[in-house]
Amino acid sequence: MKLLDAKVISTVQGLEIYSDSVKNIEIKELHVPTIDSPFYEVQFGIGYFLLRQAKSYNSQRNYFRICMNSDFSMITLKETETESLFAVKNEDERVATKKLLGEWFVKTKGYQESISKYIEKVKQENVYTDEDIQHKIKTINFLEKLLELTTEDIELAPVEKPDQLQVLLGV
Repeated sequence: MKLLDAKVISTVQGLEIYSDSVKNIEIKELHVPTIDSPFYEVQFGIGYFLLRQAKSYNSQRNYFRICMNSDFSMITLKETETESLFAVKNEDERVATKKLLGEWFVKTKGYQESISKYIEKVKQENVYTDEDIQHKIKTINFLEKLLELTTEDIELAPVEKPDQLQVLLGV
């Protein structure tokens, strides 16, 4: 029998149960700096079980983003506009979620394996131009930097909510 590392966060909705499994970690999007957007950004999906009132449970997947500037000296966690890992949580639950990301998530085998698999995928991609080569190098450097994240990096990172004004204005 294989014992999984798991963590639990108690929320108003119920108990969120997170287990260290590569199938629970998804890299949904990844962006490298461009002229219009000078930041590295990756969107992770994390699968977990929500146990409601100790009677029923369902599997869920919610998302968050890790954003870094071009020299990797500044890290920001960002909520997604939908299915946010931080959504519908009070301040204590949001703190617990951030703590989960720093003390547990970035240290899990699932996190490490999902990034390693993505690196291998990028390495297998065909490149045709110098621009493709530069994009590939930037992507791999960013992914390798994600493998080096520490608890302190996450704990010191601010959590930004989506800019609701931009959504409402359609900007």
